[in-house]
This record gives sequence, structure tokens and C-alpha cells, in this order.
Amino acid sequence: AGARFVLERLTGAGFAAYVVGGCVRDALMGRVPNDWDITTSAKPEQIKAAAADAGLKTVDTGIKHGTVTVIVDHEPFEVTTYRADGTYSDGRHPDYIEFLDRIDGDLARRDFTINAMAYSHETGIVDIFGGAEDLAARRIRCVGDAGERFTEDALRILRAVRFSAQLGFSIEKKTWQALCELAPSLVHVSKERVQVELTKTLLSDRPEFIWKTEAAGLAPYISKTFPEVFAAWKKRKSCAMQSLEEKVCSKDVPAADKDAIKTETVAQQGHMFVKHECETDMAG
Repeated sequence: AGARFVLERLTGAGFAAYVVGGCVRDALMGRVPNDWDITTSAKPEQIKAAAADAGLKTVDTGIKHGTVTVIVDHEPFEVTTYRADGTYSDGRHPDYIEFLDRIDGDLARRDFTINAMAYSHETGIVDIFGGAEDLAARRIRCVGDAGERFTEDALRILRAVRFSAQLGFSIEKKTWQALCELAPSLVHVSKERVQVELTKTLLSDRPEFIWKTEAAGLAPYISKTFPEVFAAWKKRKSCAMQSLEEKVCSKDVPAADKDAIKTETVAQQGHMFVKHECETDMAG
């Protein structure tokens, strides 16, 4: 209701406005969005004026980059002017931005196709880059050139893994290849930002997808000790598997116990489906 109210205030003032990004993705998947982001043709001062006319409070949370937070019934809504981003010399923030009059350029700067869709009551879904198709195919794919998207902000490499874990999606071939090739750029990402993505991955319904960081060669660039975690885990699993197999082959173990051991062996091999997922990613 709050997002709709903001959209109505902006369109009533003569501007185009859409909900955009993750909220559209989640709505199409039948999920309840955690938050609603809005993009508009209105410039920051015009956003503030439209909000003030409606009696709404605003906060200049990122006005340098065109973002104003509008408060509706104590709930914040980030409203950002259509924009194109310049070069990313620091690998995170654009050196400059350019405000745009059309939404297509704004959607082109986003990370993945499933996050590059917008919606308004007037136009319905705006999906220039095939996000709905990728949702249906259950895949993560970069908008445009994957290498460019990851070079702009290397954290997107871990975001691809995290979305894969949260949504149970594969990673499209060119996107996977680019994140593998650009893995060394993760050293330029702050540890705090890395921790957030890893935590979200581990708290997802598929925490075992953290193995994709190992399969893609990301682990050494996350921290010096991160590869040791996987190495130790592999060693323990290898020893456990060997022990189980020896018990199954032993003549001294009753048949009933062997059935239980075989069940445990299957459980020990459960992580292998993640390996299969990674191979699927690389195969496209």
C-alpha cells in the first residue's frame, strides 16, 4: 500500500514511476517482498516536492546518486531517479552518474536480469533483458556483459552465488565463466561486505551452495584461510566414506547394520549434488 501511494503521488505530479528490482522478482515468484524500491523520471528535488505535497517526510539517504527515502506510515521507501552509471575506478561506486529520462537505461545498469525488471499499473511489467524468462528457467544471468557487471562491483560475484543459494537457481554459463575469471578482484571488496554475502548464503535454504565459492576458485580471494576449511572438510569426508565402505564390505557386520551403513553413506555423499550443480553452471 505504501509503495502504491508513493507511485500515485509521483505519477499524479506528472512523472513516470515504477517499483523495481528484487521486489518485482519476488512478487513474480509468489514471495512477499522484504522491501519495495522505486525508480522514477523525477529528479531528487522533484521527488521531495511531490512527497511534501502529500505530507510525507523524506530523508536524503543517497541524494548524490539520486536516491531519496520517502517515509509512509513509518515505513521507508527508497526512490531513485533513472540514472546511468559512469566508470567504477574503485570497483564499487560509479565515478559519476547521469540522470536519464527513460527507464531502459536505468535497468541496463543493474546486476542480474531477474533484478532488472520494473512494474507500474500503467505499463505492467517492463522486462527488457529477459528476466522473466530467466526466472522460469531458474538461472542467474548478468545484464549485458557479465565481465563488465562484475568489474563494476566485484561483490556481485558473491551475490551470484548467494542468489543461487537463496533461490535454488543455476548460474548461466557466461556469468559463471566471468565470475571464475574475475575471482581475484574480490580482494578489493571490504571484508564486511563479503561477510554479509557469505552469511546470507549460509542462512539460506541451501547453505551447501557455499561450495560454489570453492568450485569457482573464489575461496583464496575471500580470505587466506577459507580454502583450508574446504580442504579439511574434504579430508574428513574422505576418511568417513572410507570407513563406511570398509564396514559395508566386512563379513563381521550383520546385513541389517549394512543397510543402515549404506543409508549413512548416501547421506555422506549428499554434498555431491552441489558439485553437479557447479558442473551444470559451467555447462550452461
